[in-house]
Amino acid sequence: MGNIVLARIDDRLIHGQVMTAWVQHTGGNEIVIADDKVAKDPFLCAVITGAVPKHLKAQAMTLKDAAAYLKEKEDEQERKFIILTKGPDAYLELIQSGVNIQEINLGGMGSRQGRTKLYKNISAGQDERDMFQELTEKNVHIYIQVVPNTEKVELNKVL
Repeated sequence: MGNIVLARIDDRLIHGQVMTAWVQHTGGNEIVIADDKVAKDPFLCAVITGAVPKHLKAQAMTLKDAAAYLKEKEDEQERKFIILTKGPDAYLELIQSGVNIQEINLGGMGSRQGRTKLYKNISAGQDERDMFQELTEKNVHIYIQVVPNTEKVELNKVL
């Protein structure tokens, strides 16, 4: 994955678990939130990036901008990226744009209309399940793990 140390799906994006456990576990030093809606909302951007500890760089970008940025910086090994998205659609777009993502951590997708239980507290609609299948067919390893010290569950075992 080059300098991408974690690519995570979590519809809450940044919250305590991500900030503490995953940053320590991966050594990540820069967070890229790839989400068109968040990137275009200055207030939401400020709230979300403001939750990040001061020693980390964090920015919300549109998918197009995130893809360009990650490709431009992929050879800068001192950068250790944590990419956060709300769903699998963003990773399909990033990969189609040439970003080298080999594995995705599925951390949280809450229940809402059109979604059914996938695994424990993770829910997905049929379209999202199809996207996970498409990512798997592109040889992207997808696993469920809320925090680093919990068991890793292979997505293809519950999909």
